[in-house]
Amino acid sequence: MVERTIEARGIKNPDVLRAMRTVPRHNFVLEKFLSQAYDDHPLPIGYGQTISQPYIVALMTELLELEQGDVVLEIGTGSGYQAAILAELGFVDVYSIEIVPELAESAAERLHELGFKGVIVKQADGYYGWPEEGPFDAIVVTAAPDHLPAPLAKQLKEGGRLVIPIGPPGGYQTLWKFVKEEGEMRAYNLGGVAFVPFTGEGIEQGGE
Repeated sequence: MVERTIEARGIKNPDVLRAMRTVPRHNFVLEKFLSQAYDDHPLPIGYGQTISQPYIVALMTELLELEQGDVVLEIGTGSGYQAAILAELGFVDVYSIEIVPELAESAAERLHELGFKGVIVKQADGYYGWPEEGPFDAIVVTAAPDHLPAPLAKQLKEGGRLVIPIGPPGGYQTLWKFVKEEGEMRAYNLGGVAFVPFTGEGIEQGGE
C-alpha cells in the first residue's frame, strides 16, 4: 500500500512512511470492510464518520512538519487511525478530540490496546480546541468546517502549522495549510479534497 499509493504520489518524509508501514490499518476499520483496509479510499466507521484514505493521512501528517518534542492537537479522532500514525512517529505528544461519544470511547480503548500510549483522547466539540493543553506546535483537522475555527488559530503557537479541509458540507472542499507568522495566519492552498462535514456547536452558531 505505502509503495503503490503513498510513496508513488510524492510523500517523502521517512518518519511518515515508516509510520504508515507500521500501523495496522485493519485494526481501525469495521469488520465488514476488512477486505478493503489497505485500499486507498475512505471507509465508513459508523455515526456518519469515515476513516480517511491512507494517502490523505500521510499527506496531512507530512504537511505538519513535525519535530522532536512537538505537541499536536487532532480534531476528529474517529477510529483513531490518524492519531496512531502521529503517535507512531515516536517523537510527538498527541491530544485528540472526538465529538461522537461512542467513537471517542472506542478509539481511546483501541489506541490503548494497541499500545499507543502517547495519545490522550477527549470527547468534546473540537471547534473550541483544547485550550488547557495548548498552545500547540501543530493542529490537524480531519473533518471539514466551512471556515477556519478562530479558537484553533488562537491555540496555535508562533511558527505552528495547522492543516485543515475547508468548504461547504456535502461537497468538495479545499485542503489548507496555515502557518502562524508574527501572529497572523499565512494560508497555503493545497487543492481539492472530500471530507465528512465538521459538526459541533461552534459551526452551527457560525463560529466566534
